[in-house]
Amino acid sequence: MNNISNSLHAKVHRWIDAIGFRLNASQTNGKNNVTINHYFFETFNFLEKARRNQPERATFLCFDAYGEKIDVKSLLDLQVAFFENISQLK
Repeated sequence: MNNISNSLHAKVHRWIDAIGFRLNASQTNGKNNVTINHYFFETFNFLEKARRNQPERATFLCFDAYGEKIDVKSLLDLQVAFFENISQLK
């Protein structure tokens, strides 16, 4: 079993707490115990999809400054998309 403290889920949540992201919406499908959380900060949005009992296997999806979908495989993917988006604000 993966150590949750080293998982992508834990790294992302530590980072979004430090930046100040807010949870905009949360939907849970009771049939398969999957929760989809929508987080945002300023103009940047991303989604987290996780099973209730397996947060270490969460998947993340965000969009770059041009609206292209980015599957987040590491914290760096999310950070790059975030800072590109924020740098577009003027």
